[in-house]
Amino acid sequence: MTIELHNNVYCEGEGLPVVLVHGFPVDHRMWDECAEALEAAAVEHGVKRFPIWGPDMPGAGEGPIPSDETSGGKDADGAFPNGLDHMADAYVAMLHAAGYDKAIWAGLSMGGYLILDIQRLHPEAVAALALCDTKAAADSAQMRAKRIAIAEACESTGTHEPVMGFAASTPEDSTIKQSAAYREQFTTWINEQSAEGIAWRERMAAGRPDLNDVLPAITAPVAVICGDKDPSSPPSVMTPIADAMTGTSADMTVVFDCGHFSAYEHPQAVADALLALVRRVQ
Repeated sequence: MTIELHNNVYCEGEGLPVVLVHGFPVDHRMWDECAEALEAAAVEHGVKRFPIWGPDMPGAGEGPIPSDETSGGKDADGAFPNGLDHMADAYVAMLHAAGYDKAIWAGLSMGGYLILDIQRLHPEAVAALALCDTKAAADSAQMRAKRIAIAEACESTGTHEPVMGFAASTPEDSTIKQSAAYREQFTTWINEQSAEGIAWRERMAAGRPDLNDVLPAITAPVAVICGDKDPSSPPSVMTPIADAMTGTSADMTVVFDCGHFSAYEHPQAVADALLALVRRVQ
């Protein structure tokens, strides 16, 4: 049994697809404006039209929720130690089913975990990587326990409340994250997710391996993108990731007045960085 994915095609074209992997706890729609800006920027710069995809992760949007068996089984604490690997396999299988051997993979936050795991398990499928607002380290014991507690609360009560902090802001956050539009949009998107799907993604992330050892092995072109006001993956976290990729050249983009969801907050800036990566590959 394999994990099933639901793909969303933003744009058809020739050449390698750009696969946009969304963050938690929302779905592919966080990429909508960035995907549109990327397509427009490619036309403006005379770049040959290429496919742009935005798959929903398992349990997100229209993505089916895998069974425990399909996820590779649970640890004693309820985490999925093989969940990320099985999901990486599913993304590469989706790529192959569409007739492609390689893709340009762009992952934001939890999406970054996925594309680094694709690099670990399927380096032959990687033409380039864009790591946005993410990290390579596994969870601390405290964070792992917090994810499991959130999963259990979501499953037992159907609540979205444990992850509503993603729609809230503090005075230290970016201008856009402090806006009513941001709060309303992310509240809507989170409430539209399946509580069981949120739980699956938390259990998967809790059980994921440390991926720091992957970084020096990367030889494909890389873009590293983060917001200067990202509370979890600021430049102080992302710069060492770029520096650790000693087998390639990583182009670093720090987006000004930007929080964790850079592709939503500043879609044009992220699209420009992604197009630069596409042009490096082409």
